[in-house]
Amino acid sequence: MFSILVFCVGCEWQLKPNTADVADDAIVIDRYDRVESQYLSTGDLAALQQMTTAYPKQTRMLIEDMLLIGKVDDPDINTKFLHFFQDSTLQTLLVDVQKQYEEIDDINDELTEAFNRLKEELPGIEFPHIYTQVGSFDQSVVVGDHSLGISLDKYLGSDYPFYLENYTEDQRRMMVRKMIVPDCLSFYILSLYPLPDDEEFVQHSRNLHMGKIQWVVNQVMKRDVFQNEHVDSTERLMRKHKEMTINQLLSTKNLQ
Repeated sequence: MFSILVFCVGCEWQLKPNTADVADDAIVIDRYDRVESQYLSTGDLAALQQMTTAYPKQTRMLIEDMLLIGKVDDPDINTKFLHFFQDSTLQTLLVDVQKQYEEIDDINDELTEAFNRLKEELPGIEFPHIYTQVGSFDQSVVVGDHSLGISLDKYLGSDYPFYLENYTEDQRRMMVRKMIVPDCLSFYILSLYPLPDDEEFVQHSRNLHMGKIQWVVNQVMKRDVFQNEHVDSTERLMRKHKEMTINQLLSTKNLQ
């Protein structure tokens, strides 16, 4: 479990969180993407300074683990980072993300409801710090040290032009606003209950484990977000073992 309980706070351009009207159990996404976009769109050095001082972990993960363009302490890394996003497709992406996600109160509310429901099933959990960023169409949600990073570039809608040219219909169906909260839940639960490391039937074990996680997400979301044979298998299992807790379901292998 996480050792520190961290709630993310709202972030305006000057990074002054406004929590006066935020309930103690509310999740408010930290808008790292706004500072990032400011720098990548204009080269604003003030924005770069805010990225490196207020968001050092997020910036390191973005540059080193997602974009793979070097180390944050490389002498020319800021130039590389800025140059990487000068591609016309990525510049359009930065604009489109800010347009589509100018307001995210609906996502904040849904995250708060979902994580509080999850906490009812798993009382010992602590909420992660949740922030938004812009990647380069690679990972949707990244899990770091007590944090979840939502890459808004992966949630621009199934008919987004770049998606139509580069992703299948099944993939595009999942690249929509309503999948942000289910994906956050899935990756968060997976970080608490990692995939089994079986030497035999590895893929089968992985599929079963993910089916369990997706079944839990469906219950928390109160809708059938994920529908597949492994989710159906978990549903039958839970009907058979009515007294089983969510923790037992996710912790135990080879349940029949």
